[in-house]
Amino acid sequence: MLQPATLEHLGTSHIVRSDRTMARIIALVGTVEIGARRPRFAALVRTIVGQQVSTKAASSIYGKLRRAAGGYVTATRLDALGIEGLRAAGISRQKARYLSDLADQVTRGDLRLDHMHKLPDAEVIDELTRVHGIGEWSAQMFLMFVLQRPDILPVGDLGIQNGFVKVYGLRQRPDAGRMMALGESWRPYRTVGSLYLWRALDNAPA
Repeated sequence: MLQPATLEHLGTSHIVRSDRTMARIIALVGTVEIGARRPRFAALVRTIVGQQVSTKAASSIYGKLRRAAGGYVTATRLDALGIEGLRAAGISRQKARYLSDLADQVTRGDLRLDHMHKLPDAEVIDELTRVHGIGEWSAQMFLMFVLQRPDILPVGDLGIQNGFVKVYGLRQRPDAGRMMALGESWRPYRTVGSLYLWRALDNAPA
């Protein structure tokens, strides 16, 4: 039985046909994977916890937070912990306020994470950025790795900017307009193109 084509497979095939420069990078770095869908609330909590700290530190703090929440990071459990409970789990005061706002909006029903897959990309970003501590980049990562939307190009991401420099031999980081133009032929699979730009930083020749 034929396996259904994945987003990565469809996107890779399309980009190889539409962009010769990217086709060479794809041949060099091989396949990319988005990975399994991440739980929606927990993914946003991880995003906030991980701001301005190392991956190792973020993982440690998140693990402590999960234990404080009884093994499951849910809006109801974080809401019950309150600011001081979050602080006791190793969360900074500012991030505790962010997490409290997130949990509060979800428990009140102001933020419907279970409804996000029904919304267009722009509306998802608008909904998420109403939460303190979640900006456009965080919302784009949610679209890419949680909802697995196929056509996201996070031009504010430093890795994406550096990826464009390396792949296309640019002298400096391009502005948003230049990046959008370079990625135009990748539509409707710019998420896959973004994955290759990140991979290219480690694999593409200088």
